[in-house]
Amino acid sequence: MTRLHKHLRIGTAIVGLIALGTCLVFAQGSTGTISGVVRDASGAVIPGVMVTAKHTESGLTRAAVTNETGGYTIQLLPVGAYEITTELAGFKQQVRRGINLVVGQEAIVNVTLEVGTVSETVTVTGEAPIVNTTLSSTTGLVNESQIKDLPLNGRGFDQLMAVAPGTINYTSNVNLNGNFFSVVGRRPEENTFTINGVEYVGANSAGQPIGPAGSSGQTLGVDAVREFNLLQHSYGAEYGKRAGGHVVTVASSGTNQLHGSVFEYLRNSALDARNFFDATDAVPPFKRNEFGASLGGPIKKDKMFLFGNYEGFRQRLALSSVAVVPDLQMRQGLLPCYLAPPTACGSTPGQYVTVPNLKTGMLPYASNFWPAPNGNELFVGAGLPNAGLPTGTAYAISNPKQAVREDFGLTRFDYNASGKDSFSVSYLISDGDKIDPRANTNFTQISTNRSQVVSFQETHVFSPTFLNS
Repeated sequence: MTRLHKHLRIGTAIVGLIALGTCLVFAQGSTGTISGVVRDASGAVIPGVMVTAKHTESGLTRAAVTNETGGYTIQLLPVGAYEITTELAGFKQQVRRGINLVVGQEAIVNVTLEVGTVSETVTVTGEAPIVNTTLSSTTGLVNESQIKDLPLNGRGFDQLMAVAPGTINYTSNVNLNGNFFSVVGRRPEENTFTINGVEYVGANSAGQPIGPAGSSGQTLGVDAVREFNLLQHSYGAEYGKRAGGHVVTVASSGTNQLHGSVFEYLRNSALDARNFFDATDAVPPFKRNEFGASLGGPIKKDKMFLFGNYEGFRQRLALSSVAVVPDLQMRQGLLPCYLAPPTACGSTPGQYVTVPNLKTGMLPYASNFWPAPNGNELFVGAGLPNAGLPTGTAYAISNPKQAVREDFGLTRFDYNASGKDSFSVSYLISDGDKIDPRANTNFTQISTNRSQVVSFQETHVFSPTFLNS
């Protein structure tokens, strides 16, 4: 029994370590790391130096102590601007600004201290360069200014994946099931999307794991996304699962400064010119409205922050639809000879002939669905045919209107409880529907899609050299 209890304790410890390691792995995906070496003016390493990293946007601070080789590492840091302070008795305090940490980055910040007193401060201002910045794989970082400023048809931020080398967008122009990206030759199904460390599949109307696009076919949330990083190959095992590109996305958050936006984007055929090569007189009907707002700021300065974003998508688009229907002769009960009984054609091959009542001898049809003989029974409600074929059928060409609605929202709450504990909770929802008309209205497709993503992260600092998230 004692041996059994011992094995149970060991098994429990192993499971706990795996669980903690798994949480750490996912947390690293949407954060960054600052590390480096502290030396004196002669180049000798200095152990025991207190290094403090302050997130200037939220006031979050993390500290580390240099080891015997003068090295330090501060992990699981939110992306954004940082201020690095180093201090040790016998040396001047140094404050370094201008460090901007991006998602998945390990910024190497080396420091050289001058002899003096701690009360003396050396401040390095301006855009101080980060020496030897390293990333774990070949990446395509898209920062906040690119997401907000570059023009995007439909405001789907994943379109910016194409700016990374080796990435191709070959989405069909008539496909509203999301964007299709091939990353370094891989299939779109092999890509993975995460937001705040949680996999984001989305509400793809085709039910395929191509990307997180909803009913609109766009990955909405331009104002809700701070930045994303496209990992292409040779990335760490923590990203795993699929062999294609891995899109690591970080949601926007509240800061000490109140910030937000209100927008409305309109596309309307009433404002469009007719295509010179289009034979029709009228401009094809097309209406699209994209509207929304975002707001973020402090609830309590340096402690609690809240951010919210909403985006609406409405579209009415006339599609080209071609259907094969009975031609005008067949609607009158006239069939080509090769379709009619042999005795009906006589000496008129290739001509249309009248055939007897098709219902003669038939049992009554349920609900008397075909009450009239011959031609009217074949009517499918697709409108008159536009072009006849030698088979008793014709093409019916129409422009039914497709209706799309999607509502996207994201909210995020951050709390810096103390120098040892910080919390972050975010909730994302995408709700929409799409009506795909057909030439025969009986076959209209209506799809409703909803996706929700909830993420929770708690980071606890046990010591300057040990933390968990």
